[in-house]
Amino acid sequence: MADIAKGIRAFTIGTAISRVLGLVRESVFAYLFGAGRSTDAFNAAFRIPNLFRDMFAETALSAAFIPVLTTEKKKGKEAQNLLASNVFNILLIVVGIIVVLGIIFSPYLVKIIAFGFGSVPNKLNLTANLTAIIFPFLLFIAIAAWAMGYLNTEQEFFVPSLAPAFFNVLSIASPIVLYAYLVNRGIDPIFGMAIGVILGGLMQFCIQIPMLYKKGFHYRFYLNFKDPNLKKVFKLFIPVAIGLAATRINVTVDTFLISFLAERSMTWLNYAFRIMHLPLGLFGIAVGTVALSTISKFVAEKKYGEVRSTLFDSLKLVFFLTVSSAVIIAFLSYPITRIIYERGMFTPFDTYATTQALILYIIGIPFAAGIRNIAAVFYAYKDSKTPMYASFVAVGINIALNLILMRIIGYRAFPLSTTISSFINISILLYFLPRKIGAFNIKPIIKYFVFLVIAACVGGFFGIFINKFLSSSLGISFLFQVLNIIISGIVSLASFYAVCLILGLGEVKNYLKRLIKG
Repeated sequence: MADIAKGIRAFTIGTAISRVLGLVRESVFAYLFGAGRSTDAFNAAFRIPNLFRDMFAETALSAAFIPVLTTEKKKGKEAQNLLASNVFNILLIVVGIIVVLGIIFSPYLVKIIAFGFGSVPNKLNLTANLTAIIFPFLLFIAIAAWAMGYLNTEQEFFVPSLAPAFFNVLSIASPIVLYAYLVNRGIDPIFGMAIGVILGGLMQFCIQIPMLYKKGFHYRFYLNFKDPNLKKVFKLFIPVAIGLAATRINVTVDTFLISFLAERSMTWLNYAFRIMHLPLGLFGIAVGTVALSTISKFVAEKKYGEVRSTLFDSLKLVFFLTVSSAVIIAFLSYPITRIIYERGMFTPFDTYATTQALILYIIGIPFAAGIRNIAAVFYAYKDSKTPMYASFVAVGINIALNLILMRIIGYRAFPLSTTISSFINISILLYFLPRKIGAFNIKPIIKYFVFLVIAACVGGFFGIFINKFLSSSLGISFLFQVLNIIISGIVSLASFYAVCLILGLGEVKNYLKRLIKG
């Protein structure tokens, strides 16, 4: 069995830097703009090009590109670079056309996707203008994902995972630098965020270029839609894209529905989503990305026993990391949200509302992370249809739940439905998994998962107890709040680890050792 811990550690370190800067970006965003008309408009505008992001960027492109490129790599660097150049050139053309069309038709897209904004004066127009500015981000993030796919094939995970940090740096700097300039000219300063998104997306690609050439990539001016290898990529890409299209339709429907809820609902959900993505990116995406590259390699080499052992190793590892982090963040959600956002224009009421969404989002993290690991097996075997069907079912249930629950619990319906649909998605993939790797006993995995939840809940209880005790002792200054969260988090994790050992989960000691020492 391959030890994927080294790759995960490299990816996690880079992602940790990126995600922390991402939270700084959101903190700056909350300080400057709080929650209101402009933030709702920006979040809706940013969602529109992101509707295409998963299809042309990280998820679909990686699932289709990496398995085929791994096979070509075995033929030599020339064959590998020819395919990579062809995919790059086609991305430039196809995504470039989508970007131009998106800019032209942004007013019409906004009227469809955020129809409810029409009840607020100038909100639709502001959203349309922001959308037109942000749309080129799609092209930059697509070619950045292409670079990540190439580097992951070369077992290089640190630089691609660090690249989003540069996106975040420019997303932080631009609104700060431009704020006074825009205000003095009577322009809504939220446009500084839009400019930062464009510059950051471009930098996310550029920062990977030196490593591409270090790993042997040499660009070829080659464009061939009839290339057999490109057809293999498309054969994998299309079902993934269709499955993601269903997910994106879900996001579109969600945006449409949220636009009818109370003002600030979309902003609260976005702030909660950003915190939720910290453990998902650090651990779920990290393990899934490394697993896809490693399992694709074993499938190409016909080492099917290694595929099975690597899958279950990665699945137990990702549950170990995500269950602990998700449950503990859920227990400490209020103080964490307050530290990150509550200043400037962001009020205590906004903190309370965001916390409720965060808790409902965060409990679905282990399921979302597990989906990426199990789907990696299907993609490595060049079967992208099964994950697509699972996505269809999950999305359908998600939309139905949103329509039913939003009448009862408002904006909270959307994170709750997301969590439930993630559980359904992973259940479907587990049901069909034996067709790829043979029959297996799921009971040990379920027992392992349940014990992790128990241990994490104990850790969470200790953490929130320490947090409340220190709050009364240290006060609520920002520095003391940060120190409080650090201490509470350490106590929670130590308690979690101790309870795991008491419950007989010896694997956690091995996983911790592998992640630290590699």
